[in-house]
Amino acid sequence: MTPKIEWVGEWFGSPYYHILYKNRDSNEARLFLDNLIDYLNIQKEDKILDLACGKGRHAIYLNQKGLDVTGFDICQENIQEARENENEKLHFHVHDMQFIFRKNYFNYIFNFFTSFGYFDSKMENESVVKAAADGLVKGGKLLIDFLNPYTVIHHLAPEEIKEINGIRFHITKKIDDGMIVKDIKFSDKGRDYHFYEKVKTIRRVEFLEYFKNTGLDVIEIFGDYELNPYVAEESDRMIFLLKK
Repeated sequence: MTPKIEWVGEWFGSPYYHILYKNRDSNEARLFLDNLIDYLNIQKEDKILDLACGKGRHAIYLNQKGLDVTGFDICQENIQEARENENEKLHFHVHDMQFIFRKNYFNYIFNFFTSFGYFDSKMENESVVKAAADGLVKGGKLLIDFLNPYTVIHHLAPEEIKEINGIRFHITKKIDDGMIVKDIKFSDKGRDYHFYEKVKTIRRVEFLEYFKNTGLDVIEIFGDYELNPYVAEESDRMIFLLKK
């Protein structure tokens, strides 16, 4: 049976989620942010929102560059940890991405590292784009950093085992009703765990429909964190830059 959306808070708020993904390339993330700051010519007075910020690694780095950043995430555990880094220009909140956080307020809204596509229905996923669009000032920009569904599906490994911190994660992957579903099983300290993780394989044409319906214009579609052009059958990522 396909897991329900309740998995998001349970898995993303789990310490094991952060153990499994602890080897994410921080240098690559910083390079991406540096490229964005230069490309967009972001100013110190601009208001930035990190939408679905997790524990805030992107927001914290942007703030270290002297920028005014707000982050929100649905997982209270993530925000509790992120708040340890708060200052007068860095704030974190618990919030659901389907709903407007602040209306007509932000110059830039960033949605990083496939923090999108968690919902089953088109309407729910589009509501996230609509809420983000409503949060932008006129002329503000939204960036959605999403997986490239074409290359991910083509290279999908049905099974893998990762051993991290002495924990052996057994991961199976499949496509189920347009969703990439990960089934994650492992044991730790004598207890068995079982989590799901899933994301919708949203194609470029469907994203373009979301943007049209929410009044956003596409400026660029990048294919990687070096901001090279997107190529459907080759690019690592599908990164949309949009303007209100």
